[in-house]
Amino acid sequence: MSKPKKAPSANIVWFEIPADDPARATKFYSAMFGWKINPFPGMKDYWHIDTGGSDDTPDGGLIVRKHAQQPITNYISAPSVTRGMAKVEKLGGTICVRKTAVPQMGYFAICRDPEGNEFALWELNKNAK
Repeated sequence: MSKPKKAPSANIVWFEIPADDPARATKFYSAMFGWKINPFPGMKDYWHIDTGGSDDTPDGGLIVRKHAQQPITNYISAPSVTRGMAKVEKLGGTICVRKTAVPQMGYFAICRDPEGNEFALWELNKNAK
C-alpha cells in the first residue's frame, strides 16, 4: 500500500489591513504589537508592515481603504493562481480581482468564498510581468 500524498502547503503569506487614516492605523499597530510600518518603496498609498517574526511568519501591507466594508485580506500561497481561481469557482466561490502580476514578485487574485469572506491567492514567481 502506498503512502497518501501530502497536500501542498497553503499558508497565509501576507495580509493587508485597510485604513481610513493610515497614520492613525500605523500608530495603533506599532504601539499594540511593536510592528514597524514604513512606506513600501515605489508604491503610493502602501506601507510595509514588518511583524518582526521569523522568515516563515507573514508580514503585511497597510493600504488606504477603498470602500466602507473593505475587510483585512489574507494572502494564501498557491502553486498556481490560475488553477486556484478555477477551483474557487468550482467550489462555489467567486473571483473579485482576476490574476494580477506584481512585477518580479508573483501573481495574486482576490476571491470570495461562498460565505462572502474575501481572501487572496498568491503565486510566487520572480518572472511575473
